[in-house]
Amino acid sequence: MTTTTLGTALITGASSGIGAVYADRLARRGYDLILVARDAAKLDAVATRLHAATGRQVRTVAADLTVTADLRRVERLLQDDAAVSMLVNNAGLGASAKLLDSDPDTLDALIGINVTALTRLARAAAPGMAARGKGTIVNIASIVALAPEMLNGVYGGTKAYVLAFSQSMHHELADKGVRVQAVLPGATGTPFWDRAGLPVSYLPEAIVMTPENLVDAALAGLDMGEVVTLPSLPDAGEWERLNAARLAMGPNLSHTAPAARYGLAAAMPG
Repeated sequence: MTTTTLGTALITGASSGIGAVYADRLARRGYDLILVARDAAKLDAVATRLHAATGRQVRTVAADLTVTADLRRVERLLQDDAAVSMLVNNAGLGASAKLLDSDPDTLDALIGINVTALTRLARAAAPGMAARGKGTIVNIASIVALAPEMLNGVYGGTKAYVLAFSQSMHHELADKGVRVQAVLPGATGTPFWDRAGLPVSYLPEAIVMTPENLVDAALAGLDMGEVVTLPSLPDAGEWERLNAARLAMGPNLSHTAPAARYGLAAAMPG
């Protein structure tokens, strides 16, 4: 058991899968924990096991982040507890059905937790971290942020938002001592797939990573200072070149005249 104290890590979706592995790994690194999920019994079981194994203090918060009152309760905790030095925005919903076959209310709930809840929790944590000059925010996105043709487009769109939001947060907060990381898992062997309507057993074994390997790679990427971590990508240079191309377009994204390829004469203002 370690006696090192790195502050408190708040992890959403912490009762199983990726969130539970983050809880284990961060406790062993020396973080006390606040575990957030809907299932109180599962949370308590994780908390009991981790406290016994690591000696860290582990609190649980049973909350459904699609419910406004529950979300606000977790926001206040992030705002008020100065010991929180790390936020892992892991809770999320998925969907595999095509848009035309999807239920609008289900998609609304997906957007609520993948976008709204993640944004509000990051916004709740960031000011205190910036004021203290240190802190870490980890946002779990997905490879579909880069591959909108995969799976359900609304799901992919929410994860593209998480990636863009994380990059913007890094741009805004890095000089204030706050680290931001977006993690883009590929297929991972968790209950997520069952809830999304595509059991993981239907996927080729060669593309499915264990949640343990996923989290260990994500934490290694964080230690390396990566803003965007793609645990399955063999050549990090592919991402670096894609991101460099995106940045290179910046000076040409806004001009007075339309691009010449449209064959239009530019209308003058007024």
